[in-house]
Amino acid sequence: MTQQELTVLNLGQSLDDLANLDPRGYGVCKILYHAAREYTGAPLCMNAATQLIGAVNDGDFVYIMTGFVLRPYKKAEMDGIVSTMLLCRALVKAFNAKPVVICPEDNQKAVEQLSACVGLHLFEDLNALREIPVSMGVVYFTKDSCEAKAQADALIKTAMPSAVISIECPGANEKGQYHNAVGLNVTELEAKQDVLFEKLQELHVLNIAIGDLGNEIGMGTISETLKRSIPYAGENGCNCGCGGGIAAKTKADHLITATVSDWGCYAMIAALAYLRGNAEIMHTPELEKEVLINASKSGMIDMYGWLIPAVDGFNLELNVSIVSLMGELVKSALNLRTTCKGWFEKVNELGYFES
Repeated sequence: MTQQELTVLNLGQSLDDLANLDPRGYGVCKILYHAAREYTGAPLCMNAATQLIGAVNDGDFVYIMTGFVLRPYKKAEMDGIVSTMLLCRALVKAFNAKPVVICPEDNQKAVEQLSACVGLHLFEDLNALREIPVSMGVVYFTKDSCEAKAQADALIKTAMPSAVISIECPGANEKGQYHNAVGLNVTELEAKQDVLFEKLQELHVLNIAIGDLGNEIGMGTISETLKRSIPYAGENGCNCGCGGGIAAKTKADHLITATVSDWGCYAMIAALAYLRGNAEIMHTPELEKEVLINASKSGMIDMYGWLIPAVDGFNLELNVSIVSLMGELVKSALNLRTTCKGWFEKVNELGYFES
């Protein structure tokens, strides 16, 4: 095992561990992570970042799908859109890519406000996006299942992406119904983005899904674990009578699970920063704070309905701390490569990690 391979393994695991801290203590994140880690066979964040490096080139389009709308407020939640906007920044810095946010119209104000926070010019015209550097696009996806296929086809015809990433994006169950965390039906509130994700997957586009419960696009990859061990996910587990439970049907080739989907995305960004040798790809704690505050001001809500800069019940301080720790891990790994070279050699000689 080389020094780089050993770093990728252990730094990746540390980033995964941070993304799966369990402040609530009820263990759902641990259940999901065990299944996803077994499926992937490597740290989830490093696997996803490595896949992106292999697929995305200068000027390529990357689609990022998000936007979970919550009842009874009928407003989009903070989780997903916050990390999506910061991922747009990271993709531009890492690849000079053309990130495009795919989301419901409920996220419009947040996308417009946060694009300025992350320093990117925003376009709804994807052809304009091709010509303007340091830019990103947005497409507001339909909630009408009858219109979803046509919109997906038109979007792919306009701009074929080299990768698609879903982050906290609602996924329909095997009955075609969408559910919130406690099994209530939210089908009418959600954009039907599964259609686009599955079409791109069929076209062999790199696909990565990030989720934190099981009702998100891509989580069908670990459906057996969901149905066996996650509340409301089993047969007849939901409260609407459809008989399908909350578990999403759509599978992803590459999966990241986390306590909060945003944290899983941040782990991927941090892994990308290390692999590209550029710590600035990972955003600062100060920028995390600014984006969270502005997302709240633009109408995004915490999981429990509060109009405050919190995500899934975790306050500003905790989210900023996660970002700070991840960023410092990347800086340490990059800065100490030469200083710790002898230690890497000694560890490798003893062969513990070879198995």
